[in-house]
Amino acid sequence: MPPAVLPFADQMILTLAALILFSSFLLLAQTRVVSLIHTFAWQGGLLCLTTVLMAATFGRHHLYVSAALTLALKVFFIPWQLRRMVERLDIRRQVEIEVGGPLLVMIAAGALTLFSYYVVMPIRELSLFSTRNIIAVTLAVILIGMLMIITRRKAVAQVIGFMSMENGLFFAAVVSTYGMPMVVELGVAFDVLVAAILFGIFFFHIRAGIGSLDVDHLNRLSEVDAVGDEEEEE
Repeated sequence: MPPAVLPFADQMILTLAALILFSSFLLLAQTRVVSLIHTFAWQGGLLCLTTVLMAATFGRHHLYVSAALTLALKVFFIPWQLRRMVERLDIRRQVEIEVGGPLLVMIAAGALTLFSYYVVMPIRELSLFSTRNIIAVTLAVILIGMLMIITRRKAVAQVIGFMSMENGLFFAAVVSTYGMPMVVELGVAFDVLVAAILFGIFFFHIRAGIGSLDVDHLNRLSEVDAVGDEEEEE
């Protein structure tokens, strides 16, 4: 079914899916921690709008609770907490890219998006046009989040990449299944809240231990310890 004849609600959902995918590319392109946090908050806002649209379209009133939790946690609380930690740890400098360069990473993200659409091609005869695109976008968001974890050296950026993957899974659950059971949604919201607190503690422990949030320093420490052990054995 071509997009022109889709119902208005489906067209809006596809538009929001495209914007969420675009926000994943924006996350990957950011070079400063503060801008990265703000982009993550915008992605959470798009998830909130999607959840409200699904609740209004299909009459799933419990999704309004999910939208409120998404707004409170992913748009306000978690970005505020991350911003606060960035200010306390004084890590406003640029987010370094470990593998290749910015252009290579963006090309890899585009290739992962094409790969996602290729993966969902076998189900094109078994699902609607909108469902196929939503599954492809969800897979692309998850893979781009994984790419962000791999290519970033700062712990804050890697945590945001992990949460972006969770956003992709949440988007798929809300749109493809018309909302998860309330107990599951509350459990996921609680897990995200606990994860945000634990990540904050994790940041401070890394900073206190090695004086930086650059995870590459951990590899250097491991190499130094290995060299020291060899010297002791000799």
